[in-house]
Amino acid sequence: MLLVAVLAWAVVRPFGLPEAVMAVPAAGIAVATGAISLDHARAEAERLGPVVGFLAAVLVLAHFCDVEGLFRACGAWMARWAAGRPVRLLTAVFALASAITTVLSLDATIVLLTPVVFATAARTGVRPKPHVYACTHLSNTASLLLPVSNLTNLLAFAASGLSFTRFAALMALPWLVAIGAEYVVFRRFFARDLAAAAPLGEGSGKAPPLPLFALVTVGCTLAGFVVASAFGVEPAWAAAAGALVLAGRALVRRRATPLTVVRAAAPAFLAFVLALGVVVRAVVDNGLADVLGQVLPGGTGLPALLGVAALAALLANLINNLPAVLVLLPLAAPAGPGAVLAVLLGVNIGPNLTYAGSLATLLWRRIVHQHEHGVDLGEFTRLGLLAVPSSLAVAVVALWGSLQIL
Repeated sequence: MLLVAVLAWAVVRPFGLPEAVMAVPAAGIAVATGAISLDHARAEAERLGPVVGFLAAVLVLAHFCDVEGLFRACGAWMARWAAGRPVRLLTAVFALASAITTVLSLDATIVLLTPVVFATAARTGVRPKPHVYACTHLSNTASLLLPVSNLTNLLAFAASGLSFTRFAALMALPWLVAIGAEYVVFRRFFARDLAAAAPLGEGSGKAPPLPLFALVTVGCTLAGFVVASAFGVEPAWAAAAGALVLAGRALVRRRATPLTVVRAAAPAFLAFVLALGVVVRAVVDNGLADVLGQVLPGGTGLPALLGVAALAALLANLINNLPAVLVLLPLAAPAGPGAVLAVLLGVNIGPNLTYAGSLATLLWRRIVHQHEHGVDLGEFTRLGLLAVPSSLAVAVVALWGSLQIL
């Protein structure tokens, strides 16, 4: 019941209150009532500590990339390249959303790119729906490539025992084919919107300067992830270095204050992640692990990987993808990295089926409503029913092939 209450609060967010308002007391109740021992709660917090530290650093890094003008430059590039043609704009959104999700994590795509896509669609005179939907789908699907692209990836990376570069090599083909499958579905599903003639808009205007400092910092941070992995150092330290450079530059130039930096790290959301981990561990300790262990396919053959990914996708839509990955990873890890990565495919692609599948989708829905653009539940679900099975199936086959080759 505690987990249900926490997830329901995260979906509804009464009065706009943070997710942590319910999650932190729920974790305290779980410990106080003996649903989870204090030792297990402490162990879970210690396990999630590096992940939460990385998330904070990436949120700060993405925020100050926005302060530097990176996302405004992205919007100007999309407008110029699309030239009022909806299909070209969709292609540009797919390319940018995939790159931003991969490098700066899915939160940057939802929080920073989605408003830019709205503005670009309005400026070029095209219907925004396909392009805005692409932001939420790609924030999940395009987060497969690197260990640092998603919170779920970091957890899977730790459980897989793979190096940073080997993880990326195994996930490269699944990442590509999943995005390709999404693109095909979007072209067919939104054919009418994409065929609509765009009226003459305002034009792209003068292009803002390319924020080279931000781009170089992000590039160095990515290189830092690879180097850190080679020396057994947590990726959070590389992310923290990049965040410190951009935040320090903004502070020196008086474009930010220390309070701005703290707010960019979203401390309430970090507390929610830690508390949710404790609540999920309590559920696991009280029988869920035994139930799932009986139905989770064993082995690393193609049928087994398909079964693991499908179960992970189903669980993600029932209890959200973060609790799902926390529950499934300890069960999948003994079968090896293939099973762990199959879980990751399920919890990253699967959430595109329902609003509650991932926290990113919930956040995207709030941003869309802020722009006074309606989202129809039936349409969202129909799109998911087409996109999720096709993307997940081809991605699992690609993962199986990568495991055979690499």
